Amino acid sequence: EVQLVESGGGSVQAGGSLRLSCAASGFTFDDYAIGWFRQAPGKEREAVSCISSSDGSSYYEDSVKGRFTISSDNAKKTVYLQLNSLKPEDTAVYYCAAEDLRVLFPSCTAQTMGVMKRLFESWGQGTQVTVSS
Repeated sequence: EVQLVESGGGSVQAGGSLRLSCAASGFTFDDYAIGWFRQAPGKEREAVSCISSSDGSSYYEDSVKGRFTISSDNAKKTVYLQLNSLKPEDTAVYYCAAEDLRVLFPSCTAQTMGVMKRLFESWGQGTQVTVSS
């Protein structure tokens, strides 16, 4: 059973930084793509970034490109999301998800994230990120 636990959120001022962690268990980590999603109040959950544990490829939504960095420690089965130059519009609950999509998407792409969002069912509590202006 896929289990993911998010942590690392907090409250920062605009321009600040945070590092989010997604600790994984219950599946073969090296075979999965791990994605970060976020949901702001009153809005739908949206894709942020993903990384393929098998080939190391990564993808970023345009809104976070150049500010956020995703990385993976396969030995610790943990994926990190470094958030820099934070903006008030980054305020949201951040969630991670995992799917084995190697057959369809060997690398992380926008399509990977779309399918992941539809397929993943074991959403956790997420971690709150609040950015004040």
